[in-house]
Amino acid sequence: MFKRIDKLQIELPMPKNPDPNGAAAVQELLGGKYGEMSTLNNYMFQSFNFRQKNKYRPFYDLIASITAEEFGHVELVSNTINLMITGTTFPGDPDVTPMRNAKDKRNSHHFIQTAQTSIPSDSMGRPWSGDYVFNSGNLVLDLLHNFFLECGARTHKMRVYEMTDNPVAREMTGYLLVRGGVHILAYAKALEVITGVDVKKMLPIPNLDNRQFETARKFEDMGSQRKLYTFSDNDYKEIRKIWKGEHPDGGPLEVIQGTPEGGPIPDLEEVPEEFAPGITEEMFQEIAKRLQRSAGL
Repeated sequence: MFKRIDKLQIELPMPKNPDPNGAAAVQELLGGKYGEMSTLNNYMFQSFNFRQKNKYRPFYDLIASITAEEFGHVELVSNTINLMITGTTFPGDPDVTPMRNAKDKRNSHHFIQTAQTSIPSDSMGRPWSGDYVFNSGNLVLDLLHNFFLECGARTHKMRVYEMTDNPVAREMTGYLLVRGGVHILAYAKALEVITGVDVKKMLPIPNLDNRQFETARKFEDMGSQRKLYTFSDNDYKEIRKIWKGEHPDGGPLEVIQGTPEGGPIPDLEEVPEEFAPGITEEMFQEIAKRLQRSAGL
């Protein structure tokens, strides 16, 4: 089961200006082939379908705990997109065309389909597909796939980082470059345990250190690249049999029983021109009265 916490994995900065075209590029990091929806669902189905969980517990625990982290990454990228679109249009009578600024933006779905929020698609508007999920049933093959999936995701994050200097996108991407690096190293170490092959010698892919990126540098200074979270109060402890030793850049690897400290989830303002959420002040007062009555107040 998943235990949900009402936080993001990090606190996102509030943007000063809308960047809807930047948000369209960030969509690739959500619903693209190498986006967070793909990493989540790849590891989730591999963990659901894992054979002989008890016999190969450290590897199951590794995939299962990373699955939980990826759920939070999907949430983080979605909120980044939401903040980047905020403020593109303005409230007003329908006849003054209050959403006129949306018609020339790259992704009209953001404005027509989801009221200026994220969508489960890539940067070109193609829906995320279950065909992106790889679950062969062979442990070595799945781990090898996961290693290269994370390398592909890392490449795409670097490219999107270079496409927009939006502070929200940069903060999110810098953090995920570091956390994705953790997952790459974790899968490399798992493959080394099984096969004896030092896959770490292939790293980094692409050959560019995370410290080249300002916001990634900040998270590495906090030691995030050395921490692997269980995302559980009591379970998945056997990842310690894989995530141990020294980080390639120095410092001991650390398993954290639990989750990152996290930050607040943004509370999106209403967008009247989108009829979202579509609750008038009068309706809100009536809802409040009904809730009070049902609570016996």
